[in-house]
Amino acid sequence: MKKVLMVMLATAFIFSFAMAGAAQAQKIGYLDLSKTFDNYEKTKEYDKVLEAEHDAYQKERNTKIEKIQELQGKLALLKEEEKQKQQDEIDKLITELRDFDQAKGTDLTKKRDDKIREILLEVEDAVSGYAKKEGFDFILNDRVLIYGQDSMNVTDAILEILNSGYKK
Repeated sequence: MKKVLMVMLATAFIFSFAMAGAAQAQKIGYLDLSKTFDNYEKTKEYDKVLEAEHDAYQKERNTKIEKIQELQGKLALLKEEEKQKQQDEIDKLITELRDFDQAKGTDLTKKRDDKIREILLEVEDAVSGYAKKEGFDFILNDRVLIYGQDSMNVTDAILEILNSGYKK
């Protein structure tokens, strides 16, 4: 029994040293994902596209609101039988505005989410390729990192890869 215990302890002792040596030999880096995402040219370009779409949506929405407000302003001047027709028209326009808001909001959100997913996959591919090329065993996301030496930060290298490979 003592022999088995001694062999197990010796094996555990040797294994722990082997693991410590292997851990020291690993190349580890980290990536500032927010900086990478925000400074990627594709992200900047898409932000402009999304902003233009949002501005067009807002302009169309404001036109619909102005029409509703105009009809509401005239409502008090109408005769009683015409008021009901006008109110029905206003109610219809308000319903259309709500439907428009919901449809456009959903559409813009879906487009944004799809583009974010696409960009993050490109970042992931760039990081994987860089890690393999440079011999990294691990590249961590800085969001889960409490501390990392600046020499282990691969963000600028990944940004350079992404931006040089991006074709407008």
